Amino acid sequence: MAVNPKGVVLDIEVPLPAGFRFKDVLAFHDRDKEQVSERVYTYAEFSSSPQLVNSLDKAMLWDGFAACLRIHFISNIAKVSLHIDTEKPRISAATREGWSLRLEGLSRRMLGLDQDVEEFEKAVAGHRELASLVYRRSGLRVPQSASPFEALCWAVTGQQISVNAAISIRRRFIQSLGVAHSQGLLCHPDPASLAASKVEQLRSLGLSIGKANTLLALAAAIESKELAILDNKEKLGDESADAIRAALLAIRGIGPWTVNYVLLRGLGYLDGSLHGDVAVRRNLQLLLGREVKITAEETQVWLAQFSPWRALVAAHLWAMQSGDGF
Repeated sequence: MAVNPKGVVLDIEVPLPAGFRFKDVLAFHDRDKEQVSERVYTYAEFSSSPQLVNSLDKAMLWDGFAACLRIHFISNIAKVSLHIDTEKPRISAATREGWSLRLEGLSRRMLGLDQDVEEFEKAVAGHRELASLVYRRSGLRVPQSASPFEALCWAVTGQQISVNAAISIRRRFIQSLGVAHSQGLLCHPDPASLAASKVEQLRSLGLSIGKANTLLALAAAIESKELAILDNKEKLGDESADAIRAALLAIRGIGPWTVNYVLLRGLGYLDGSLHGDVAVRRNLQLLLGREVKITAEETQVWLAQFSPWRALVAAHLWAMQSGDGF
């Protein structure tokens, strides 16, 4: 553990598999070029031999403190640090140990390291339509949002609008409700700060009244522990995913696409069916060489053959055309 004037710094190293696609992680967090909450960059490292190091800074709240996650990709290692703006520059040994374990789990989840992509690639290796697509992007994992709540906010914001429009609204959302970290980035709002806001404030950021009410309902449900199931730290099985799906669908403004996106990007569940996603359908049409648009129902049937990896197949379809998926 290192100490700095603004608080505590935790340092860990996370081994990466050979050929890890770190650029996918950087691209996911580099959507907003104004870099309000995330910063993607390179720097020169001269400690042994000169090399450019690809890096990500991501602001987030950590036990109520503003924090900045920093990941440096060096060879087959992710050097991870968490800069926490604590009130005091020292923490107890027990807190340090607990935070370090949490940091390792968070890092592995955000990098998609617990996703069994090797088994998936073996399973589809002989598939007539999908095998070559997966082979060209071998090792593709789905980078994760920093929290299920952040994935929820992004999914609701992005409903039925362009990616660029969603990015702009998300930026204003973070600027309005986020917490500043000492290193300049803004932490994504937590459920408490969102629950304390008003519909009019959210509407002024570009959200529709429906989306504003949905976000407020989500925040209230999380604050009241009605959605405590989102705190599940274990790898999701079908039963847990179904319980989360039912709880989210009970909230007005949440539909199947939003649920399956959150299960994928926020909780790492790889078997949600993203047949309602426009980019998935468009790229499946290209993959199959169809002239007529493919319907959501046809896409659902086609994806069903790949259970328990339907959402991972959708991620490969997203990757066919850069910028389509989010």
